[in-house]
Amino acid sequence: MYRALTWWLISQKLDFRDPATVARNARRPAIEVTTDPASPSVSVDGTDVTGLIRTREVSNAVSAVASVPEVRAHLVARQQAILASACAAGEGIVAEGRDIGTVVAPQAVVKVFLTASEDARAERRSADLADPGATPSVTRDEQKRRDTADAAQSAMASDAIKVDSTVLSLQQVVGLVVQVAGERGFPLAGHPAWTG
Repeated sequence: MYRALTWWLISQKLDFRDPATVARNARRPAIEVTTDPASPSVSVDGTDVTGLIRTREVSNAVSAVASVPEVRAHLVARQQAILASACAAGEGIVAEGRDIGTVVAPQAVVKVFLTASEDARAERRSADLADPGATPSVTRDEQKRRDTADAAQSAMASDAIKVDSTVLSLQQVVGLVVQVAGERGFPLAGHPAWTG
């Protein structure tokens, strides 16, 4: 959601570095996030921005937007409403973000604090980007700046399980998360969202 708002501000040629401009416009775009794991997507005013919000331009701007209190209040409330709706329907939900376990859903029973070394994160992110300028070295520097800017929202919840994915494959990480969920009373093994 923070990335979607950032993308919208950039697309509207609004100054995302100016907190007053960001605060004034935080509620203008209609941001929709699907909760279906089979077809995840993010849209802004009806435009699918799922891929567009993962660009370097958005990544390098999102911290400035996310630090504005009016943005945080608006989007945290939206995220909490989505989580409450899924839980009320008896479906449960998996959510990810820097402050999900500490601010958005501190009452969540299963919390995983996923981490990896700076080098591993940079290698993975660089490989994901279709940008020749996004070398692992450049990506590592950009990540470091964002980590510093987002440090206040990046604390590990006291009841979270830490998973260091530095030397793990995606499949191994998913396996560990499923195991942790099962140990906390939420067996996910065999759940349709985790198969295939």
